[in-house]
Amino acid sequence: MPRFGIGTWRMGERASAAQAEIAVIQAAIERGVTLIDTAEMYGDGGAEEVIAQAVAGNRERLYLVSKVYPHNASRSGTITACERSLKRLRMDYIDCYLLHWPGEHPIAETVDAFETLKAQGKIRAWGVSNFDVADMQELATVTNGTNVATNQVLYNLSRRGIEFDLLPWQRERRIPTMAYSPIEQARLLESTKLKSIALDMSVTPAQLAIAWLLAQPEMIVIPKTTHIARLDENLGALSLALDATTLSALDRAFAPPRMRAPLSML
Repeated sequence: MPRFGIGTWRMGERASAAQAEIAVIQAAIERGVTLIDTAEMYGDGGAEEVIAQAVAGNRERLYLVSKVYPHNASRSGTITACERSLKRLRMDYIDCYLLHWPGEHPIAETVDAFETLKAQGKIRAWGVSNFDVADMQELATVTNGTNVATNQVLYNLSRRGIEFDLLPWQRERRIPTMAYSPIEQARLLESTKLKSIALDMSVTPAQLAIAWLLAQPEMIVIPKTTHIARLDENLGALSLALDATTLSALDRAFAPPRMRAPLSML
């Protein structure tokens, strides 16, 4: 699984925005980005349709992640939802298929469906999203639950709660974390503390926030943008190395958690 990709939340919602959305996905691919994250929820399937138009002819070089709604995540419902996503994506398989968040259906049913989809060649791997420690612990108890490939959660400098328990638990088991909203939907960019540290390094706040995540082991980052200039800015984080002094400054500006907190979600 690539360590850097692009998200597509809020894409596919307006026909008037489709060409700009297609253009930024194609620009990302041209610049070497291979991971694209989406979900059946995004634009009620519209984001998957935008991706289908953007990636035509490039499927084999890409790593596609999509997600099933919790209310669709029964054994049969998961399989049907995946087939609908494949039809919208115009693809034969999804590289990693996630349960979007814990829901009403037993996780054992969803995992069973995921494993069936793997056996059928419709997905290559599966994972979860917005799972806290207790959810991951339950997942680990069901048949094939340890096959989980990733847990996608909200994680950035202003949302560090998972460092207290979830991140250590996953790292012990070598389960990668996929961080969504790495700049907190641009709200982090207004932080005077982040701006000050970024200025000292001659980088942008977005680059610093993304580089901080990429500096961590087994971390995947999926910023979303519909602007090619912002895409290029985000890509600049890939070549940014953070030294101990910078990491300490970020810890002072955005303190690590001292106690357990409920899992943050957007």
